[in-house]
Amino acid sequence: MKSITILGSTGSIGTQSLEVINQQREHYEVNYLTTNSKIDLLEYQTQLFAPKGVVIVDENAYRDFKKKTLFKGKILCGEEGLLEAAGDEKSDIVIVALVGFSGVKPTIEAIKNKKTIALANKEVLVVAGDYITKLATQNNTKIIPVDSEHSAIFQCLQGESISNVKKIILTASGGPFLDLPFEKLSTVTAKDALNHPT
Repeated sequence: MKSITILGSTGSIGTQSLEVINQQREHYEVNYLTTNSKIDLLEYQTQLFAPKGVVIVDENAYRDFKKKTLFKGKILCGEEGLLEAAGDEKSDIVIVALVGFSGVKPTIEAIKNKKTIALANKEVLVVAGDYITKLATQNNTKIIPVDSEHSAIFQCLQGESISNVKKIILTASGGPFLDLPFEKLSTVTAKDALNHPT
């Protein structure tokens, strides 16, 4: 039985992870679940999975959750709560599905506590990749990519010798030029590139 903490359990990757766990209850249990402010969904998740604890990052949502919840486990708040959940001794795997830079410190905490990292947040490696990968090597910790693009690369390389790979080309899946005709790409500016629809 593996114990899993999901940092960002109310987002897309987090909810999909819980769907998988729900189908594999004999292999996995939930240790901590976290959200920024989606406390209604978090409440539902606690009733379904009975985690040891939860973290609500937003202080107002944290206070509201504490007033209304039926959950009897540990209820933590803010970044300090995320770090405690990420490093909790009971977890075997920490799924990092936080948005942007917010995933860096919890990922570092999980690595220092020798947790296997299931990384959905690419920005963690964009911002601190050199440090994170060295720290993971020092702590003999696996980082497994679980979001679409970097997981696809990871899966393609399984069973292959990295010395045989000359380069990897990752095509764009959308962005501001999704529907732009090919012949107009030569005229785009940096300002156009930064005008991402999301």
